[in-house]
Amino acid sequence: MTSTASSTDIRQDQAPHEQRPSWQQRLRRFGYSPAGPRSDVRDRLVPPYAEPGPRLWAALGIRYPAATRIARWSGWGGPLLVTLFAGVLRFWNLGSPKAVIFDETYYAKDAWALVHRGFEVNWDKNVNDLILSQNGDVPIPTDAAYVVHPPVGKYVIGLGELMFGFNPFGWRFMTALLGTLSVLLLCRIGRRLFRSTFLGCLAGALVAVDGLHFVMSRTALLDGVLMFFVLAAFGCLLVDRDRARARLAAALPADPDGRVRPDARTAEDTRIGWRPWRIAAGLMLGLAVGTKWNGLYILAAFCVMAVLWDVGARKVAGARHPYKAVVQHDLGWAFLSTVPVAIVTYIASWTGWILSAGDGSGGYYRNWAATDGKDSGWSWLFPDWWRSLWHYESQVYDFHVGLSSPHTYQSNPWSWIVTGRPVSYFYESPAPGADGCPVDAGDKCAREVLALGTPMLWWVGCFALLYVLWRWFFRRDWRAGAIACAIVAGYLPWFLYQERTIFFFYAVVFVPFLCLAVAMLIGALVGPPGSTDTRRVAGATGAGVLVLLIAWNFIYFWPIYTGQSIPMDDWRSRMWLDTWV
Repeated sequence: MTSTASSTDIRQDQAPHEQRPSWQQRLRRFGYSPAGPRSDVRDRLVPPYAEPGPRLWAALGIRYPAATRIARWSGWGGPLLVTLFAGVLRFWNLGSPKAVIFDETYYAKDAWALVHRGFEVNWDKNVNDLILSQNGDVPIPTDAAYVVHPPVGKYVIGLGELMFGFNPFGWRFMTALLGTLSVLLLCRIGRRLFRSTFLGCLAGALVAVDGLHFVMSRTALLDGVLMFFVLAAFGCLLVDRDRARARLAAALPADPDGRVRPDARTAEDTRIGWRPWRIAAGLMLGLAVGTKWNGLYILAAFCVMAVLWDVGARKVAGARHPYKAVVQHDLGWAFLSTVPVAIVTYIASWTGWILSAGDGSGGYYRNWAATDGKDSGWSWLFPDWWRSLWHYESQVYDFHVGLSSPHTYQSNPWSWIVTGRPVSYFYESPAPGADGCPVDAGDKCAREVLALGTPMLWWVGCFALLYVLWRWFFRRDWRAGAIACAIVAGYLPWFLYQERTIFFFYAVVFVPFLCLAVAMLIGALVGPPGSTDTRRVAGATGAGVLVLLIAWNFIYFWPIYTGQSIPMDDWRSRMWLDTWV
């Protein structure tokens, strides 16, 4: 038995007030509950997955052997069923409205040019009607265009166009596919995070019926692509966390009874080794930044979070100086496997622009180094394409920070969390008998695609966000901290640019994590393991009613998510707030 293990045994025998400093005692009135020592540190490093108890199987009339098989397959079966449900919703009538809606006027055409020319081009102002009438059979201009977003998201959209044509279904296909796959990712991430297949599938089901996620999955905009890469990066880091902790647990010595106890030397000297999932996270984060630059904030936040996870792992394993151990063994590799990988991925995404002609007929600013920048003092050190790209990026940065053109649907980030100002992507007023408007409507109908989060889900999400912050700060629950980190990284940076023209649909990046927060809150409502039957029944009833209300809310707003024609009075009844009009 090591000295560390012995000291742990002594602390277990001490009274609670002798184990904790005074600040912890004061915080107990707010619900603070420090993690106490357990008999086997493996349970803290790699917690087991929860399985339904025998009472549930008995109530369902399922025998134990069959119940075991169901539990074994539910880890994938449940998420796949939820994903199938989400996919049917997202791909249903995907080509409607048959129109170029909102910013599709930029990204659909930029994507088509990228996959054919390698850079964006200037299109005629009236080309949208021609594209729709001729099913995309239009010539591609050659004159390079100045664009302010990196190419990854547009390449993704362009892939769908290559498969299904330059038409609404083609340019929406990949965002619908990534939106559907993000539901599968969230189910699996939630399962791993909470060690509960039920809560994981619940989180996936919630994002499947979120209106903002749904509309963004059916629109060729960049933010849905960004959301997918951010979620994938989070999932990669989560897998890396589990595998690194499992290796650390395997290195710890066991006592004569077979129980693993903390060991300072092992915790501080063990090298985790090869961590491919962290490299995969770097790749995903590079693709996120290559879609939109706000991925940089998420890259920074996720890197800090991953390092703190390493600190926590070594601390649980018994390290007396966990920060020092992480600096010695983990920090350097953590940096090299994420930041440089992300940078290389980002630069590689510009390959089409880099390989375009540098004589003025290639991408925008591609020939800057050979013309306006030919007298640069760095010309001897960096190739022309690098200096031209750097100049391009600096011009884009100046554009972003200075963008303040008023827009009807711009909003302040303070209003996002309560869905204060959604964005109308498409609106028509068809006459009775036209475009699905009922003949007996009496008046014109309304046909709209409104990027509005499911209100009940978002309003519950406000309380869920407070809950995870409380649980992270007072209960030291790392799961709550991870959820809060992702939401903060996707949300708070926008408060730095309140004078800039920004929109509510940017919030789709943190919608999956908001759904994780709601799932965590619902799990708390149901009750912890070991609760009485009365507590479980009451909690499950309340949670079930809440989930049904969210699902009903999504169904109620379905017509204005999908651009269906409805009588004007029905449309007005769905405009719950004046700011939604």
